[in-house]
Amino acid sequence: MLAMEYRGPKRVRAVQKPMPEIKHPQDAIVRVLRACICGSDLHLYNGNIPDTRVGSTFGHEFVGEIVEIGADVTKVKVGDRVIVPFNIACGECHFCRQGMFGNCQESNTESTAVGAIFGYSHTAGGFNGGQAEYARVPYANVGPVIIPDDMDLDDAVLLTDVVPTGYQGAEMAGIQTGDTVVVFGAGPIGIMAARCAWLFGAGRVIIIDKEEYRLEFARNYSYCEAYNFEEIGDPVVFIKKITDWLGADCVIDAVGAEAAGNALQTITGRKLLLQAGSATALHWAINSVKKGGIVSIVGVYGPTDNLIPIGNAMNKGLTIRGNQTSVKRLLPRLIEHVQNGIINPKGLITHRMPLEEVADGYRMFSDKLDNCIKTVLMPPTANQ
Repeated sequence: MLAMEYRGPKRVRAVQKPMPEIKHPQDAIVRVLRACICGSDLHLYNGNIPDTRVGSTFGHEFVGEIVEIGADVTKVKVGDRVIVPFNIACGECHFCRQGMFGNCQESNTESTAVGAIFGYSHTAGGFNGGQAEYARVPYANVGPVIIPDDMDLDDAVLLTDVVPTGYQGAEMAGIQTGDTVVVFGAGPIGIMAARCAWLFGAGRVIIIDKEEYRLEFARNYSYCEAYNFEEIGDPVVFIKKITDWLGADCVIDAVGAEAAGNALQTITGRKLLLQAGSATALHWAINSVKKGGIVSIVGVYGPTDNLIPIGNAMNKGLTIRGNQTSVKRLLPRLIEHVQNGIINPKGLITHRMPLEEVADGYRMFSDKLDNCIKTVLMPPTANQ
């Protein structure tokens, strides 16, 4: 089958790889119909996530049709079209029973923090992802959710990560009616978090980035204010100034490990890898939120340490929340939102490319070319 393969930092290609096989009675094999390149994939692509091994196939955002099931699979059948959450979760451990599917205790033997994630290095379990014609899906009685007949596949594929992560980012922010919400990062997750902030009752939503095409997209899609941090001076002072010097009620960090804006953070976190990515956005979040406010972190950081102003967080009485999104928990509500026209996931898609051009897709997204917001990859077998 054709699949994306990682060959080292900034080197990916489409190659022929062996077909995935059933390895456990609860496995399913899915023929991929849509897959996305995620901003989190760029952390792998750029070499910022430990134990990303040559030969890996990325891709934690994909939907497909089930073509084979293991002997113990009863919740889905061959022929079903399914949303595959990016979390790999057993459904039975202490954390899964609490709805914390992103922290499954059983799916990832490599970590005591995060559960397993499709196509996201061996620190997240070492599973191959869905930027391929076919993918193996473990725990098929737990993860896959049947796509409603009336749902567009372009909407469905964004329910694997982007919509739930943006929504959970807003949920964790504890937004109260009338709150001022600031989102750092106008990538797909940040744009979706800004859009979802209104659903929780926000009175004002502000997004901060440096790419003008992203900011314009955010204004139109999320109906929010959008500012370029290269044009407003110190973002912390700017946010304080426009909030009567109190700070935002809640702030969402939707950037994570590759934030720009601070030379020291960039050198130590992105160039020398002395910390788990550049924590510039997290600094801004902690320092620009009001006393007693909430910081919600959905941007990805690595498993090692970061240089952050924890003293400021403590002395301001902040609540800091962060986690990998528990997609399965949120899907029933989000499917309803899509069906009712409350959320328009496919509106984020700006590019569609054949899987054969995956290397060009990564370069375009990484280098912010052609006003790219979200790219969907189409495997050759998608139209069969």
